[in-house]
Amino acid sequence: MANKIIPYNKHLKSLARELRKKMTPSEKLLWDVIRKKSLGVEFHRQVPIFNYIVDFYCHEIGLAIEIDGSIHEPNFLEDAERQGKMERYGVHFLRFSNEEVFNNLKGVIVIVESYIKEAT
Repeated sequence: MANKIIPYNKHLKSLARELRKKMTPSEKLLWDVIRKKSLGVEFHRQVPIFNYIVDFYCHEIGLAIEIDGSIHEPNFLEDAERQGKMERYGVHFLRFSNEEVFNNLKGVIVIVESYIKEAT
């Protein structure tokens, strides 16, 4: 469980709000399954952490879920660096590709449920 207070850039709040309005199709698909505590914990969309915004975050268990599309491929090292910084604050990551969400949503949910079960 995340037990440290994680700083964030308050100037990202408005950008996060805009990103919630412009979710990608894969984010929408996953959000429809994990919202409203449907998996037993509460996830939030587009959450500012440090100077970054993660796709989904559960404060209760310190879990970030990232959906990686083609935009993430050239930014792999940057993504790994920011993930490492957040992990030092107790944030755990599950990463899925757009293709995994579209082609194997059931498998993605099994992985998320398994992590939640271990963390609670």
